[in-house]
Amino acid sequence: MANTAQARKRARQAITRRNHNFALRTEFRTAIKKVLKAIQGGNKEAAKVEFVSAQSTIDKIARKGIFHKNKASRHKSKLSAKIKAMA
Repeated sequence: MANTAQARKRARQAITRRNHNFALRTEFRTAIKKVLKAIQGGNKEAAKVEFVSAQSTIDKIARKGIFHKNKASRHKSKLSAKIKAMA
C-alpha cells in the first residue's frame, strides 16, 4: 500500500482512470457488436446507420488514447468491408 499522501492520491486516481477506461472499452465493443448484429440480420441500411454511430465511438476512443489509432482504423475498415460485401 502507498505510504505517502502523494502515492495514496495517485492510487485513487489510477482506480478512477481504470474504471473510466474500462467503460470506454466496453462502449467500443458494444458499438462493434451492434454493427455485426445488423450485418447478420441482413439489413444493409440498418448496418450503415449503426456503422456511422460506431465510427464516431471508435474515433473518440482512439483520440483519447484508449486504443491505438491503427487498431481503430483496422476495425472500421473490417466493418466497412463487411457492409460493402452485403448484396
